[in-house]
Amino acid sequence: MHATLILASSSIYRRELLSRLQLPFVCISPEIDESPLAHERPEQTALRLAQLKAKKISLEYPEALIIGCDQVATLDNTQLGKPMNHLNATRQLQLMRGREVTFHSALCLYNAKTQSMQATVVPYRVLFRALSDAEIESYLNKEQPYHCAGSAKSEGLGIALIEKMHGDDPNALIGLPLIALVSMLKNENESVL
Repeated sequence: MHATLILASSSIYRRELLSRLQLPFVCISPEIDESPLAHERPEQTALRLAQLKAKKISLEYPEALIIGCDQVATLDNTQLGKPMNHLNATRQLQLMRGREVTFHSALCLYNAKTQSMQATVVPYRVLFRALSDAEIESYLNKEQPYHCAGSAKSEGLGIALIEKMHGDDPNALIGLPLIALVSMLKNENESVL
């Protein structure tokens, strides 16, 4: 009997990624405060939030395997949060054009029954094109990525903003590092194959 698998996220993109593994799962939004703590490095913020999301869901599902994830984008070691509106997204993309941004994608798999947790942060580096103001405006009007770290959704039209990408798992850029997750699931005797 396999444990119930829960994705602690409301992201349709993470849901689509996880469905590639062809495992039954449910999605539950953890509704937590995602503010970074003072003096917290970006990868620490992402990891803390991923773990917090999984643990919050475990309070209602004490027998489940829970996947928590979070992503923090950084430019010159400064966190780029979710812009939340058009003006902030415009500023972010203007700042990022022609520069490299690192997306820190944190993943944890929490076994609520045994209280064991596996966790990692998978970085992914993206070089953005030298975008004109008109290109930024066009993109934002079409995509409206206001709830996305760094204002860019590579799984959509945001791919047109990118010049080059580098990392170990392209799924990490979308926010769910599947390569690491497969290993974590195997450690919990939940084989994908």
